[in-house]
Amino acid sequence: MTVRLSFMRHEFLIMAAVLTMVSVLKGRAQTDVDTLAHRMLDDVEVTAHAPSHSVTSAMPTREISRERMRRLGLTALPDALRQLAGVAVRDYGGIGGMKTVSVRNLGAHHTAFSYDGIVVGNTQAGQIDLSHYQLDNVSRLSFAVGQETSLLQSARHYASAGVVSVVTDEEPSPLRVSLRGGAFGYVSPRVRCHRRLSDATALTLDGAFLRADGSYPFTLRNGRFTTREQRQGSDVTVWQGEANLRHHFADGGRLHVKAQGHHSERGLPGSVVLYNPNNRERMWDENFAFQALYIRELGANPQPSAFNSQTPWSLAVRMRYDHSWSHYDDINVKYADGRQTDLNSQSEYYTSATLAWQPRKSLGMALAEDVIYNTLRNNIYDGVRPHRLTSLTALTAFGKWDRLTANASLMATRSHRSPQDAYEGHWGTSCGLLFRMGGGASLRAMMKQTFRLPSFNDLYYRRFGNVNLRPEKAAMYGVGITWSGSIYRNVYVETTVDGYYNHVRDKIVAFPTTYVWRMMNLGRVDITGLDATLEAQWSPVSRWSVDITAAYTLQQAVDKTDRRQSFYGQQIPYTPRHSGTASAVVSTPWVDIGYSLQACGERYSALLHNADARMKPYAEHNVTLSRSFRLRRCQLALSASLMNLTDEQFDIIQFYPMPGRHWQAGVVMSFD
Repeated sequence: MTVRLSFMRHEFLIMAAVLTMVSVLKGRAQTDVDTLAHRMLDDVEVTAHAPSHSVTSAMPTREISRERMRRLGLTALPDALRQLAGVAVRDYGGIGGMKTVSVRNLGAHHTAFSYDGIVVGNTQAGQIDLSHYQLDNVSRLSFAVGQETSLLQSARHYASAGVVSVVTDEEPSPLRVSLRGGAFGYVSPRVRCHRRLSDATALTLDGAFLRADGSYPFTLRNGRFTTREQRQGSDVTVWQGEANLRHHFADGGRLHVKAQGHHSERGLPGSVVLYNPNNRERMWDENFAFQALYIRELGANPQPSAFNSQTPWSLAVRMRYDHSWSHYDDINVKYADGRQTDLNSQSEYYTSATLAWQPRKSLGMALAEDVIYNTLRNNIYDGVRPHRLTSLTALTAFGKWDRLTANASLMATRSHRSPQDAYEGHWGTSCGLLFRMGGGASLRAMMKQTFRLPSFNDLYYRRFGNVNLRPEKAAMYGVGITWSGSIYRNVYVETTVDGYYNHVRDKIVAFPTTYVWRMMNLGRVDITGLDATLEAQWSPVSRWSVDITAAYTLQQAVDKTDRRQSFYGQQIPYTPRHSGTASAVVSTPWVDIGYSLQACGERYSALLHNADARMKPYAEHNVTLSRSFRLRRCQLALSASLMNLTDEQFDIIQFYPMPGRHWQAGVVMSFD
C-alpha cells in the first residue's frame, strides 16, 4: 500500500507541474520585432524535389503515400507494411487470420501502433492485430525505427523500438462511396460523409462492411503424397464505424475527437496437418474506443520576426478509452466437455501531456508524461482479475547546426500491478545523429535502449503464466548513409543503406519445466542486419511518369540462450536471411499500371533446424490497373488487381497456407 501511495503521489506531482507550467505560459505574448529593412521582389518559380524523411532523419524512417497504395492495389494495412524495409509481418493465413508486425525482428510487443497521433494498446496479448484496420480512409502510412521526429509525441511513442503511424484524411470529399469485391466471396462496401458544421468545425462519419468466405484451394504435401484441398474456417464478417470531429479554436488550439466501433465474427484457420484441413475455432470481437487529441501553441506572437515565426511553447494533451470484448470457441475432442470457451473483457484508460519548447527551428526540447491503467476480466485466469497502473516519462531534445542534426531522449517507466504487488522502475536512453556531407549525401547513427513489460497472458495465463517475469530488454545500434539527387535529366533518386545490431536480454519465452510449460526470462538473441532502400522517379514526357521503389533486408538473428542446446547460434524461427520488396508504378494519360513483388528467403519454423522445420523461399507478384477520371461533380476511380500472379503456394507461418492466384476489383466515387 505504501508503494502504491508513493506511486500515485509521484504521478500527481508530475501532472501538477505540467499544468502549472501551462497556466504560467498561457498568458504570455511573444513579441519579436523585425527591424531589418525589406523590399518586395518579383515572383520567381523554382521547381525541385524536396528530400523525404527517409534521407533527412537521424532515425530510419519509411513512408508510403495514399496515392501509391491506391496505384499498387493495396487495401489492407499489413499488405502496405510489407512494402517497407525493416518491417516483418506475420500472417496466420487468409482474411480471418491474425496479422502482427515487428521491428527488425524484436517482436510485435516492441512495436507501437499510432492511430492519428495516439498509440493503441492491448495489455492482455501485448500486440495489435492489424487485420482490424483497412486503408480506405488512410492518407499517410509511415514506419520509424526508434522514434519519429515530432517534438509533440507522447511518452508511449518514445518507449517503443519502432512506431507504425497511421494518419487519416483531414479534409475528405463531402461524400465518398466505394465498393470492392474479389475472389473467395470477398465484398466490402464503404461510405464516408464529411460536413463542415462551421468555419472552424468539421465532422466526418465513416461506415464499412466486409465479408468473405475465405475458402480457397491449396496443395497439401505429405511425404510422397500430394492432394488438392480447400481451405476451411477462414470466413470473416466485419462491421466498422468511425466518427471524427475536428475543431480549430480562435486561440490557435486544435482538437481532434474520434469514436470507433468494431464488431467481427471470424473463423480461425487452423494449421493444416495430418490431412485435417478443417478447423472448428471461432472468434467474436467487439471493440469501442474514444480518443481526443488537443494541440495548442501557448502565447500569442502578433509580430513574428524572420528568426522566430512561431511561438516557442506548445502543448499536446491526449486521452483514450479502449474497451474490447472477445469470445473464443474451440470444438475439439481433446477437451473434457468437447469444447473450450474463453471470454475476455479488457479496458484501458490512457492520458498523456507533452510540453514542448522550441525557441527556433534549429533547437527544441519536450517533456512528456503518460499514465495508463489496464484491467482484465475473463474466465481463463483461475479467478484472477489483474490490473496494472503504468507511468511513462520522456525528456527529449534536438538541435540542428550547419551540417549536424542531433536528438536525444531519456525514458523512465514505472509499473504497479496486482495481483503480485510489484513495483518496477526502468530507465532507457536513445540518441540519433545526422551529418550532411554535401552533394545530397548524409551519414547517420542511432542508439536506443527499450524494453517491454510482460503481457497479462505472460503473467497470469492458466498453468502457463509466471508472475515473477522481468521486462524484456533490448539495445539497438545502427549506422547508415543516405543520398538524394538527380542522376540524369528528369530522374530523381533517393537511397539509404543502414546497418544495425540489436541485443535482447531477459527474452520472455515459453520453457518446459518438470510438468508443464511456463513463461520464463531465459532468452538471449543477437540480431545483425542491413536494410537498403531505393526510390526513383522519372518523367520521360509530359503526363508520363515512372516511380520505382525497392527494399532489401539481410538479417542474422541467432539464439544465444544456452550453449548446451543444439540450436545455440542458429537463426531464430521465421527469420529469413534474405528478404525484399520491389514495386513500380507507370502513370500514363490512359491508365496507371502498378506492379509489386514480395520475396522471402529460406527460414525455419523451429529452433532446431531440420528438414521438417524448413520453409522454402517464395516470391509473390501482384499487378494492378487503375484509372481515375471525372464525371461532372463526381471523381471516379476504377481499379482491378491480380494477386499472386504466378499462383505460388507459400506459408508465412508453417502449415497456414496463403491464397494462390486471386483477384480484386474496386470502384470509388467521390462527390464534390
